[in-house]
Amino acid sequence: MSEARRTGRAEANRRHILAVATRELIRDPDASMDDIARAAGVVRRTVYGHFPSREALIEGIADQVAREVTDALSRATTGVTSPVDALVAATTATWAIGDRYRLLISLAQRNLTGGGIRDHLRPAREGVAGLLEEGARRGDFTRHLPPSVLAHALESLILGLLQAVNDGLWQSADPAREVARTCLIAAGVPAADADAAVNGQARAVTA
Repeated sequence: MSEARRTGRAEANRRHILAVATRELIRDPDASMDDIARAAGVVRRTVYGHFPSREALIEGIADQVAREVTDALSRATTGVTSPVDALVAATTATWAIGDRYRLLISLAQRNLTGGGIRDHLRPAREGVAGLLEEGARRGDFTRHLPPSVLAHALESLILGLLQAVNDGLWQSADPAREVARTCLIAAGVPAADADAAVNGQARAVTA
């Protein structure tokens, strides 16, 4: 077998293991490496060949989730000229992915060392900081915090709301809109203007 073919096969195996691990850990956050190997239809040694520890596997999943968030933010804000509308689109897109993976995000928060999930979310956070900086220049967002700090605070807010859903503390018929409204208000947008922006984007999406 050629080197390129071996590399391609190994990468395909890695992606398969990650996909199965994501599914299994959402179903059961206590699933072991053996459980994941069985579900993936591979031997335990194959899983450990790609991920030498459970933490390394969770790191791989966190990296995958963070890439999805970063890509979704880029797609959601491309061509949006208003920083307010862009923040609504960004937070809505982030919530959609975060809600899908919220049990895994909670697992990563508990199990990863260092900065945890935040290390993986840095590119997305930097994108939001740039958006906030542009909005502050235009007078749309508050200037009482540096954009990088405010982006960090909004990230913490979204992560906290995801955990509130996990803990059964918060339920909403339309959580994405509520999160977008909350982030706008935290960024200094008056409540009435935040409502108008969120409702306006909802109408645009429906149209």
